[in-house]
Amino acid sequence: MRRNCHRHLWLLSGTGDGAPLADALVKRGWKVSVSVVSFQASLKYSHLPLASLWVGALEGVEDIQSVIENARSSHGGFEWIIDATHPFAEIISSNLKIVCNQLAQPLIRFDRGGETFSEASLIKTHQDLLKHDLSGQKILFAIGSRFLSEAVDCGRRSGAIVFARVMPTVEGIRQALSCHIPPGHLAIVRPLHDKSYGYIEAALCRQWGITAVVARESGGVTQKLWENIAREHGIDLFLITRPELIDDVCVANSYEELIDKL
Repeated sequence: MRRNCHRHLWLLSGTGDGAPLADALVKRGWKVSVSVVSFQASLKYSHLPLASLWVGALEGVEDIQSVIENARSSHGGFEWIIDATHPFAEIISSNLKIVCNQLAQPLIRFDRGGETFSEASLIKTHQDLLKHDLSGQKILFAIGSRFLSEAVDCGRRSGAIVFARVMPTVEGIRQALSCHIPPGHLAIVRPLHDKSYGYIEAALCRQWGITAVVARESGGVTQKLWENIAREHGIDLFLITRPELIDDVCVANSYEELIDKL
């Protein structure tokens, strides 16, 4: 298959690492097409000279296959696809592997590794909260909206007073309201939206008298934010462990390692 003289990448991003990664790749001469799920996420890429910026969820293997085949028809295809989606976005990562194997498309996973705060309690799922006596504890859930209802239920059954921080999206707010969380126990906040790293989250913890936080072991700046708050304010931290990486996929754990592998 003939390649274009400009090497082309497709970057699928679901975290704050996506824009800096795209910027680094563009500066090294790559043509970069980026996929993000929401319009809000796309704004972080507005200053970059991208080949394409696609907004919206990919619906299964058919959508992924269509993007790859259209790229091969129009410009010789992608030299690499970079899966930089959220570590807990297991479905899209699985679908990417399936399609890339079928089409012999090179795929690399950008996995935000790193050490976890040594004093954090690692739990496999929110169900593990039921193993703890949380009577009277004020617990803040910062786990997204997908499993918020079940997690909040587990917190209540463990005796905790529950609070939640959710993203300012229709789905996030809808899920939070369905949990019957009192309005005064709910914060609608976009994390890392400005330069005040962790300021809003720390202020919420102080205002509510939070004694424990439930977050995800997602790596990157969001996990580090909660680790710092837990350490500085003497708050217990429960981290839901990240899913196992898919076997037989090339993995890079840093910008430098990724660029070296490419």
